[in-house]
Amino acid sequence: MDEHKPFPFATIGQQAALVSDEVRVWVNEQGAAGVARAAMHAALTAAGWEAAAAEAALGQVLDEPGAAPPRVPGPRLSDAPHVLDAAGQAVGVQVALDRPPLVVFSQLLSADECAALIDAARPRLARSLTVQTQTGGEEINADRTSEGMFFQRGENAVVQRLEERIAALLDWPVDHGEGLQVLHYGPGAEYKPHYDYFDPAEAGTASMLRRGGQRVATLVMYLNTPQAGGATVFPCLGLTVSPQRGNAVFFSYDRPRPDTRTLHGGAPVLAGEKWIATKWLRERKFE
Repeated sequence: MDEHKPFPFATIGQQAALVSDEVRVWVNEQGAAGVARAAMHAALTAAGWEAAAAEAALGQVLDEPGAAPPRVPGPRLSDAPHVLDAAGQAVGVQVALDRPPLVVFSQLLSADECAALIDAARPRLARSLTVQTQTGGEEINADRTSEGMFFQRGENAVVQRLEERIAALLDWPVDHGEGLQVLHYGPGAEYKPHYDYFDPAEAGTASMLRRGGQRVATLVMYLNTPQAGGATVFPCLGLTVSPQRGNAVFFSYDRPRPDTRTLHGGAPVLAGEKWIATKWLRERKFE
């Protein structure tokens, strides 16, 4: 739920100081009521706070030791299952980490589903873009040398079936996800290490948050197996995930900060090509 009480104080001067008791009580009340962090951030900025100051204030309350972490997407692994049921699909669990929450899945997609996504995406590919941090728009970035496209949610039967499977697997509503993105990497193409959340310090972040709040999790699905290279790398974890058709790697981040240890990238393809489908999940309904 994203409704919130009116923010009880609006003087811009308060944002320069340490969080007052009044601010702390308001944030805690909002959190207890189930209000998303992005909605609190929007209330603060609407009251006259700068975006970076609002995020810093929220961080002082929500990220302090002992604060309850916000709920994020993720599979139910409490009984260490080897196989999970995802809307009728048996999905294997190969690797699971606690910090950050990260899981490597096997057999999330069938060979036919992988081929169908590639065939539907191929004629619509264009040079991949990244978020323009100053405006919230998009731009070509030399760090990302792939081609890509987006499907609308539920655009075709395969996309709809996969979205329902992901929602069941990660316990997160379909409408809290962005449209499925398919990317194609040729020989030498890569995506250098980066974070997927929207940086609160950047001017364009506020406009991105209005469409569904922060990104809180990523699912990278491998639609083929490259001849060589193309692994997903996590430099902070010393982890390399080899791309295997039908498999996927999932990770979540409960706050937009580097200490989530979710820095990741796509290593260069050394031979052949790589196809992946990426699903980003948001705090709330993505419009």
